[in-house]
Amino acid sequence: MLIGNLGKDPEVKTLDNGAKIATFPLATTETYKDRDGNKQSRTEWHNIVLWRGLADVAELYCRKGGQVYIEGRLSTRKWDDKDGHTRYTTEIIGDNMVLLSRSDSTSGSAHPPKPTAPGELGSVDRSSDAVNDLPY
Repeated sequence: MLIGNLGKDPEVKTLDNGAKIATFPLATTETYKDRDGNKQSRTEWHNIVLWRGLADVAELYCRKGGQVYIEGRLSTRKWDDKDGHTRYTTEIIGDNMVLLSRSDSTSGSAHPPKPTAPGELGSVDRSSDAVNDLPY
């Protein structure tokens, strides 16, 4: 379970089988007092991966700087880079997501991406409280 802020807009891809995947970095910050009583903070970055319906929601409503709650599981992938070195990356595969900040405060853009096919989620009216009526 993580609460943090998006480091950039989600990157969304559609796979050959039609499934969508959204990825983005999430920053979580811990604040504490050091042994001298001075306030310190430490930020950790997490790679978030969302599939299918959650990827649709992320594409439409998540923007850089927006705060979200993510619930999921850790997954570590292994691959060989172009020089033949074995590399690892650990990701959070999201099973649940809750948007914690209003859409109009999470983006410098005026509108979310428009759906591309009939039946996809509609757009948000950023000038009203319609964002509180999200379809999930």
